[in-house]
Amino acid sequence: MAAPAAEGAAVSAAAALRAVLARAGMAAERSGRAAEAVRVVAVGKTKPVSMLRQLYDAGHRCFGENYVQEFVTKAPQLPEDVRWHFIGHLQSNKVKPLLVAVPNLDMVEGVDNEKIANHLDRAVNSLGREPLKVLVQVNTSGEESKSGIDPSRCVDLAKHVKLACPHLIFSGLMTIGMKDYSSTPENFKALVNCKLEVCKALDIPAEQFELSMGMSGDFEQAIEMGSTNVRIGSTIFGPREYPNKKQN
Repeated sequence: MAAPAAEGAAVSAAAALRAVLARAGMAAERSGRAAEAVRVVAVGKTKPVSMLRQLYDAGHRCFGENYVQEFVTKAPQLPEDVRWHFIGHLQSNKVKPLLVAVPNLDMVEGVDNEKIANHLDRAVNSLGREPLKVLVQVNTSGEESKSGIDPSRCVDLAKHVKLACPHLIFSGLMTIGMKDYSSTPENFKALVNCKLEVCKALDIPAEQFELSMGMSGDFEQAIEMGSTNVRIGSTIFGPREYPNKKQN
């Protein structure tokens, strides 16, 4: 009896995605950019592959996951032209299993120290795969519980990835703001300031620089402030369904 309910949820997710894409496009236009200048990553953590498949069948190709264990199970069940993003802190011992299981991993949003950058660089090289796009994660909120490098050190880490990791493509910066969105404008402004510093230090054209900021509760504001990549979960898929066991 569960199948019709699951099918209904997937259909509503496809409708929700269409609404998100329309809102993102309008926000991009308000910021003086084309709708295509902003990427919407559908983040399916805790949700069944059947829901992701419905979005795929509706034409969406960019998906994200937060937990390696869940990611390596889901990814092989979807077609190879999906552009997968890993989002958040990645543990060193999970790097190779992730790259092996997800050959179509397009981007890692969450390099927050040189050690993980080096692990990724070596793993990409040893597997003989194409260079991997990465974003440096910046802790713009100052919360100790959040992963990410301090804004004062983002130039150094960006420089390390760009100059010392030949198998990685430094593509920009990402941040995860306050959970209640209370300091959203300040978080976004801090990341924009980091972008300006990194572009100047590494001589990167601003238009070639990715900013990943904005989630379900604040993505339109993020786009208006310069985001090129928004990560949308619950607004598309509905509330998360966390299992009792902790995942990594």
